[in-house]
Amino acid sequence: MNKHWIMVFFAAMLEVVWVTGLKHSSTWYEWAGTALIIAICFTVFLRASKALPLGTVYAVFTGLGTAGTVVAEMTLFGEPFSIMKVLLIGLLLAGVIGLKAITKPKEAEA
Repeated sequence: MNKHWIMVFFAAMLEVVWVTGLKHSSTWYEWAGTALIIAICFTVFLRASKALPLGTVYAVFTGLGTAGTVVAEMTLFGEPFSIMKVLLIGLLLAGVIGLKAITKPKEAEA
């Protein structure tokens, strides 16, 4: 796997953390930690997007972040479980995997 795709997956995991932080932060240091995670997340995302097609990177990043956030909310914070949510997350992930599978790094395209 390309190191830039690993960066995209890492940024998506960080997205889950900061989105959760936006919802659940209540003290100044929780907000500061959330802001720091946002900065790190988008720095990693931007570095990865320099070597990969931006549209695909953004779709994978937001898709994985969305799926991860929904799963985290259901498993960690008591969000109601719904089979429809799980099926739609599966569909979203299938699209993300498909985009990743057909996308080549920018160097390979030239």
